[in-house]
Amino acid sequence: MDHLDQLESRSIHIFREAYANFKNLGMLWSIGKDSTVLLWLARKAFFGHVPFPLVHIDTNYKIPEMIEYRDRLALEWNLNMIYGQNEEALREKRTFPDGNVDRITCCRLLKTEALKHTLSGQWKRYRMNHNTEQYEVDSNTEAFTGIIVGVRSDEEGSRSKERYFSPRDRENLWDVGDQPPEFWNQYKTDFAPGTHLRIHPLLDWTELNIWEYIKRENIPTVSLYYDQGEGKRYRSLGCYPCTTPVDSNAKNVDEIIEELRTGKFANIAERSGRAQDKDDGGGLETLRKDGYM
Repeated sequence: MDHLDQLESRSIHIFREAYANFKNLGMLWSIGKDSTVLLWLARKAFFGHVPFPLVHIDTNYKIPEMIEYRDRLALEWNLNMIYGQNEEALREKRTFPDGNVDRITCCRLLKTEALKHTLSGQWKRYRMNHNTEQYEVDSNTEAFTGIIVGVRSDEEGSRSKERYFSPRDRENLWDVGDQPPEFWNQYKTDFAPGTHLRIHPLLDWTELNIWEYIKRENIPTVSLYYDQGEGKRYRSLGCYPCTTPVDSNAKNVDEIIEELRTGKFANIAERSGRAQDKDDGGGLETLRKDGYM
């Protein structure tokens, strides 16, 4: 069993442990490479079927190709696809692109608040109707008590403090100093009533592991990750006003793997193109304590 096999096996184990121990699970799908590998692993864990809804928080500022990719795969793979938005903030133009708030406030409104209220069922959810191929208001307003997320500990500093099973309180607030120990593949799965769980099957994967696995499994990804002839590509995907591509001539998965193995980005953070990280003091801990992904 090689290293990718070991990572895959552990991730599948985490999925099955979560499904066996928690009700009302959902899984976040940001449409990026990590959460798409997460989706692929979920399909493997449950023999081609994903037994819980996929949740996307649509800020209304995603690159259009990302939304097209989301809906195409949702239909092709018969996914139970849901999205949520902060419709009030968008309607009132309380966003960074509209010039009315700073980036951190924009992230809090369009991502953190939208995520918390979508998971709780307090705000509208829109579910894909596979018959009409359109989104409709979801009649199910039951809260998700656990959410599966494609967080990797090497991606950004605050994420290295996560656990595979990471508790939040009723308000989705994260106490960084009160995380359960996880030794010898033993995971705490019994939590007090009202605890909201974040579950992280990709925690020990690296950026290189993700791309190696994408190659091995031939996983479809958004073309934004590849150079289209301009000497630039996206390394991390987010909202288009706050995300910039990196200098790279990598036009396919093999060339991305070669860049990572040769150390082209060894001293450059994976999320270096995400402006909100810089505005949050170089990390995301402030946002993530309040419930950010």
